[in-house]
Amino acid sequence: MLLFYLGRSDSSINVGHRVSLAVPVEYITGFNGRAFVMETDQMEPNFRAALSIEAMNEKYSCSLEVFLGDVKLKGPKGKAGWWTGTSGQGVERLQILRTGNLVLLDALNRIKWQSFNFPTDVMLWGQRLDVATRLTSFPSNSSTFYTFEIQHNRVALYVNSGDLNYSYWEFKPSKDRNITFAELGSKGLLLFNEKYKKIAQISSQISQPLRFLALGNQTGNLGLYFYSPEMGRFEASFQALNRSCDLPLACKPYGICTFSNTCSCIRLLAKEDQNHDHLSSGCNEGISGGFCGKTPMETLEMLELNGVSSILTDAPRRVNVSKEECSNSCLDDCECAAAMYSSILQECFLYRMVVGVKQVERESGLSYLVKVPKGSKGNHSKHNVKKWVLVLVGVVDGLIILLVLGGLAYYLIRKRKGSSSIDNNR
Repeated sequence: MLLFYLGRSDSSINVGHRVSLAVPVEYITGFNGRAFVMETDQMEPNFRAALSIEAMNEKYSCSLEVFLGDVKLKGPKGKAGWWTGTSGQGVERLQILRTGNLVLLDALNRIKWQSFNFPTDVMLWGQRLDVATRLTSFPSNSSTFYTFEIQHNRVALYVNSGDLNYSYWEFKPSKDRNITFAELGSKGLLLFNEKYKKIAQISSQISQPLRFLALGNQTGNLGLYFYSPEMGRFEASFQALNRSCDLPLACKPYGICTFSNTCSCIRLLAKEDQNHDHLSSGCNEGISGGFCGKTPMETLEMLELNGVSSILTDAPRRVNVSKEECSNSCLDDCECAAAMYSSILQECFLYRMVVGVKQVERESGLSYLVKVPKGSKGNHSKHNVKKWVLVLVGVVDGLIILLVLGGLAYYLIRKRKGSSSIDNNR
C-alpha cells in the first residue's frame, strides 16, 4: 500500500485542485494507493477524505473514500466517487463536513450534491435515512449480500441472492406506528413519524456517544459503534444478533448451525456411492441451484430433520395444513428447495434457498424438510443403525477384554501373595 499525506489538509478543496496518484504500468495483485486530500478540524478520530487506487479484477479502480479514523466508510462496492450530475450548477468546492458528509457546494454554500444521499454500509451520527432507503454490504467472494432496510412498519435485515431476499431480524415500533425516517443519535437509532415525532429507538447499551451504525460485510450483523479512547479503537455498544447461529450465513448452504455454535452438514448419500452405502462428507451445495428444468419432480423426495429450523422469515406461508401437505407443496414447486413445518401452529414456510438453518429443541414441534433426489436418504437410517451397532459391539468387546484382563491380573496377584506367605512361614 502506498499512502500519501498532503500535510495537514483543509476540510475543503476548490474547483481546479488536482491530486495525482501513480498507477503501476503492470497489474499488481493487492496494490492499494491512497492520498488523503481533506480532513475535518476536530478531535481525533476525525473524518478524512482520500483519493484511492485499488487493484480489482485485473484492473485498477479509482475512487474517493471517506474515513473515520482508520475505519473506511465508503468501500469498493459503494464509492463516494459517483458521477454527481452537478454540471452547470455553479459548484465551487468539495468539502467534508464535521458529520462525515462529503458535499459539493456553490458560491453561496448551497449543497448541490452530498454523499449522505447515497448510503453504503454505514450510517453516521446525525445522518437521516428516509423510509424505503437501505444500507448494503457485500461479503467478499460471494454473490450473496446483506441489506438493512427502513420500511413503513419496521427496520429489518435481509440476506439477498439474485432475486431472492429473506429477512432474518426486525425491529418494529409499538402500536403499529408508521416510520417516516430514521436518524442516528448519540444514544441510539431514532425512528420518527411524519410529524417528526420520535416513535421508537434502538438504544446503545453504554453511555459513550455513538459515532456510526454499520452493517457487517462478513456476518450481516447490525452494530452501533462508539470510540473507546482507552482501547484506541471503535467498539460495538449494541449488536442486533448475539449468537452466531442467528446469522444467515453462519454455515454454508445445506449446513446446520448446532447448539455448540459449530456447523454440521445435511449429509446425504452421494449418488455415485449408493451401492457402497457411503455418506458424502461435505455440504451438498450442488443441489442448491434449483430444480426447475433440471430434475423431474417424480424423482424427488423430502428429507425430514426434526429439531431444526430456519432463521429466515418473509417466506411464503400456508396455514392450517398437515406436514404431508407442507411437504407436497414444496415438491410440487420446482423453485422450492426446503420447507419448515410447525406441528403446533400447523404452519408451513417454503424456501428457495437452504441457508440460515439451525438446531432447536425437539419439543418446539418444528421440522425442517429438504428437497433431495430420491435415494439420497435411502440408507441414511441404515447407516446410522450400522454405526450404532458397531459402536455397541466395540464397547461390549472392550468390556469383555477388560474383565478378562482384570481377572487374570487379580489371579496372578493372589497367586504371588500366596507364594510369599508360604515362604515367610518357612
